[in-house]
Amino acid sequence: MQESITSSMDSDVGRDYQSASSQDPRKLELLVNMSLREDTGDTRALQEIAAEVGQKARQRGLTPEILQSILREA
Repeated sequence: MQESITSSMDSDVGRDYQSASSQDPRKLELLVNMSLREDTGDTRALQEIAAEVGQKARQRGLTPEILQSILREA
């Protein structure tokens, strides 16, 4: 079972997300889902989990520019 949620993001990222091929948004949804699932059962606040996911992504070299590039790939 899945549940849809709404998230705010930078307008450029949002525009890229909306104009991406049908597979790109699904890839991003899977990435976010997997990242949050790692913390299933964790009692920390979602905001804290999201901050940690962002920090891990930056440590691994993911920048806003790289993310936009990934979203643009077909």
